[in-house]
Amino acid sequence: MKKLLTLALLVLLTNVAARAQAFDRKKADSLLITNGEIYFSFRFFDRKELDFLTNIISLDKVRGDEVFAFANRKEFDKFCKLGYDIKILTPPGSLLGNKDLMKPEGIINSNGPAAWNFYPTYQQYLDTMHYFSTAYPSLCKLDTIGTTTAGRLLLAVRISRNVNIDAAKPRFLYTSSIHGNETTGYVGMLHLIEYLLTNYGTIPQVTRLVDSVEIFINPLANPDGTYHGGNNTVNGSTRYNANGVDLNRNYPDPGYGPHPDGNSWQPETIAFMNYADSRGFTMSANFHGGNEVFNYPWDTWSRLTADNNWWYYVGREFADTIHKYGPSGYFTDEQNGVTDGYAWYYVHGGRQDYMNYFHGCREVTVELSSAFVLPASELVSYFNYDYHSYLNYIEQTLYGIHGIVTDTATGLPLYAKLTVLNHDMDSSIVYSRMPTGFYDRVIDQGTWSLMFSCPGYHTKTINSVTVTRLHGIHLDVQLKSIYYGTGDMNQGELTIYPVPASREIHLVFPETESKKWKLDVLNILGVSMYSAEIVNSGQLVYNLDVTSYAAGMYFIRLSNENGIYRKQVVVRH
Repeated sequence: MKKLLTLALLVLLTNVAARAQAFDRKKADSLLITNGEIYFSFRFFDRKELDFLTNIISLDKVRGDEVFAFANRKEFDKFCKLGYDIKILTPPGSLLGNKDLMKPEGIINSNGPAAWNFYPTYQQYLDTMHYFSTAYPSLCKLDTIGTTTAGRLLLAVRISRNVNIDAAKPRFLYTSSIHGNETTGYVGMLHLIEYLLTNYGTIPQVTRLVDSVEIFINPLANPDGTYHGGNNTVNGSTRYNANGVDLNRNYPDPGYGPHPDGNSWQPETIAFMNYADSRGFTMSANFHGGNEVFNYPWDTWSRLTADNNWWYYVGREFADTIHKYGPSGYFTDEQNGVTDGYAWYYVHGGRQDYMNYFHGCREVTVELSSAFVLPASELVSYFNYDYHSYLNYIEQTLYGIHGIVTDTATGLPLYAKLTVLNHDMDSSIVYSRMPTGFYDRVIDQGTWSLMFSCPGYHTKTINSVTVTRLHGIHLDVQLKSIYYGTGDMNQGELTIYPVPASREIHLVFPETESKKWKLDVLNILGVSMYSAEIVNSGQLVYNLDVTSYAAGMYFIRLSNENGIYRKQVVVRH
C-alpha cells in the first residue's frame, strides 16, 4: 500500500511552491519529444519528500540537498505541478559524439572483437554473443531471455564446465544497463565474458569459478534504450525503454505491491521474471552508471536485511578491491563506495529488491562510473579497475553453506526449504533447486541452526553449523518421508516410464493379489494434481496424461491396504 502524504509533507510542498522559479519549458518539451524523457535536477527541503517523489519521477542520485532525476512527459507534468525549482540538464546519453564512442579497430571478425575500446553496434553485439557460444561450445551457451518492446533480443551467455548439463552447483547472474544510457557495464560484461573464456585453464581463479559455478552474463538488459539513437550508435541512448518506462521501477515491490510505478509489466520485465523463475540464481548483480557505489538491499524500506553484516562485508571487499586496482578517488561515493540503498535514496519497484525478496537471490546494484556513457578510450581502463571485484563477487557463491537435499529411502533430490533459525526474515529463506536438489545459502561468519523442510517429509534441524568467511561448508541433507516405515513397500516394484516424460507416464503396477488401488499425483508443494481409485486383477499398466502439467517434479503415490509405493517423476515439455 502506498503511503499517504502527511500534514508535515504537505507543508513542505507548500513551501517548495512558494520558492519555485520558471524554467525553459520550450527546451523541456523539445527534449521530451526527441527522447521521450527528460533529465533534470532540483533541491529538496526534507528527506521525507523523497519517499513521495520516488512514486512520481525516477530518482537517479542525491547529492546533499540536490536531486537528479528522469521523467517521461506524464511524470514530468505531474512533478511540475508541485512547484519545485527545476534545472533542465543535457541528456547523459547525448553528452558524447560518435567519435568518442566508436573506434576503427573495434571490428568484429571470425576471431571475435579486436579490442574493447569501442561501443559495438547492435548487430555487432549480436554477432559477438553468437561468436562466444560457437567458439567455446563446451564452456559457453547462448540463452535468449526474451524480446524487447521494439523487437530487439535480450541475450545472456551461460558459462560453465560441461555447460549443457544442469549441475549441482551455484548459479550466478551478471546483468547490465537496465537503464539504457548507463553503458560502462555493457562493454565491461562483454569484456568479462571474453576474459573468462580465454583464461579458463590458465588463471587459477577463472578456472575454479568456471568449474564450480554456472555463470550467466546478460550485458544489455535494455537494448531499446541503449540504441534509442539507432542500431549503429549508443549516442542518444535513453534511460527508459521504448515505451517510456523506467524498467528499474517496473518490478513487483515487497512493500508497494505488484505495480509500484502504475505501469503494466513491460515485455523486458516479464522476460527477466520468467528467466529468474527458470534458473534459480544464488547471487546476482546489476550494473548501472552515473555514480560509483555498491548499493545493497533494501531500496524500498528502512529496515535492514537479515544478512546486513554479510552485505556490508561483501560490499567493502568489492569497493576496497577496486581501490587497490583503480585510481585515487574512484569508487568512493557515499560511504567510501558502499551504501545501504534506502539510506541513499528510496526506490520502489527496483529489480534488486524484487530478486532478493521474491527469489531468494542476493542481488546488488553496482554503479560503475560517474559518467553515464564513458568515452570509448576509457572502457579498457575501467575494466582493469573492476574485474578483480567481478571475480571475487562471483566467488562468494562458493562460501557459506551448500549441499544436496534428497529422500532418505530413494536418494532422489527434493525441492526443500532452508530456514536459518533466529535469523531469517523478509523472505531471506532459500530453496533447493530441481532437478538436482542443490541448495546454496551464502551467509556471514557465525554458528547457525538450519531447518530443512519439504511437504510430505519430516522436518530436520541441524544445530551448530559454524561458518567462517571465505570458506564454504558442504552439507548434504536427507529427509525422511512421513510415509516411510512399516507401511512403505519395495520402491523397485513400481515401474514408471518414460522419465522424464512429456506426454504420458506409464505406470506398471506391482504384481500383488490386491485388486483395489488409490493413485495420487502431487506437485512439489504437496498439492494434489490427480487422484483416482483403480480396480485391477494382477499386473496392470496405467497411462497417465501429463500434457496439462507444468514442467517440473511430481510425486506418484500408489497405495492399498498393505502399504504405499512412492516414486518421483519429472515432466518436461
